Amino acid sequence: MSVRPIPAAEAVARLADFDAVIDARSENEYAEDHLPGAVNWPSLDNAQRHEVGTLYKQVSPFEARKRGASLVAANIARHIQQHVMDKPKGWKPLVYCWRGGQRSGALSLVLGQIGFHVSLVEGGYKAFRAAVLAELPGLVQRLSYRVVCGPTGSGKTRLLQALEAAGAQVLDLEALASHRSSVLGLIPGQPQPSQKRFDTLVWEKLRSFDPSRPVYVESESRKVGNVAVPEALIAAMRASPCLRLDLPDEERVRLLMEDYDFFTRDPELFCQRLEALVQLRGRELVRAWQAQVRAGDIEPVVRELLVKHYDPGYSSSTERNFRQFAQARAIAPRDRSPQAMAELARELAAA
Repeated sequence: MSVRPIPAAEAVARLADFDAVIDARSENEYAEDHLPGAVNWPSLDNAQRHEVGTLYKQVSPFEARKRGASLVAANIARHIQQHVMDKPKGWKPLVYCWRGGQRSGALSLVLGQIGFHVSLVEGGYKAFRAAVLAELPGLVQRLSYRVVCGPTGSGKTRLLQALEAAGAQVLDLEALASHRSSVLGLIPGQPQPSQKRFDTLVWEKLRSFDPSRPVYVESESRKVGNVAVPEALIAAMRASPCLRLDLPDEERVRLLMEDYDFFTRDPELFCQRLEALVQLRGRELVRAWQAQVRAGDIEPVVRELLVKHYDPGYSSSTERNFRQFAQARAIAPRDRSPQAMAELARELAAA
């Protein structure tokens, strides 16, 4: 048998050395967050974990352990049948659960008895999470950033995507957060990750960057929808050189109509989102906007949202939060098109 406990920091540093990373927790725990590249082999699934926990509280720990053992044994047998039968003797998995205890221990024991070289994360996911949070500030500080600023609709996301396609290093926080970072920014059909998952995705992306090259990032606020940007990262962004992306107002309106086309397809969704602006803009104005949307007159509403909601105070707010914004280099694509953004991105990446 070969089962070797290893510290979480070592496991993180050596992730590429393992043939598989196996999360033995339930589906819900795995969905909340997991190690990069991990696959989910629950020792107890969601319903079984609830059942065993109820037995533990309402009957006795002994009865809960008996029931849990029978369920874990059956689940491990199924995982082996489904996932392990084709693995060679030299297969090297890394296994973890919540705290590196019974669930991952049971799976590791069986895999080790088969003859595989199994590594077990000491402290489990909890220790991994602590390692991520401890490592984030150092990862942030080793990198240099170029912050893409610009009012709503100026094409910041399009430019970041074009920069990435041009080979530049890009940290797209909105993509990682599945949110467009405004009161209307929730994307239909794309739930946001948990805060833990977002932190892990940011950490994983930062680890991949070359410190000798700049990282392009958008001028986000502290929160992107319901998730918060790590404090060390937001501080570094706010102290970094800025680029000011300029686009004419009519192009901005057209860009928003294209990028938020789901509002055109579902006017009631747009009306529901506008409710969030009642406190800021007043019930009367929001009702007028909603009436226009329901009548199919969406473009004027988008234009008014820019003029009356998004643009007021943009420059002063950005200059207040991003210390080098006043010295920002102005950049301007010829229009909103992907081709124009690609041309601008190639110029920036080559500089």
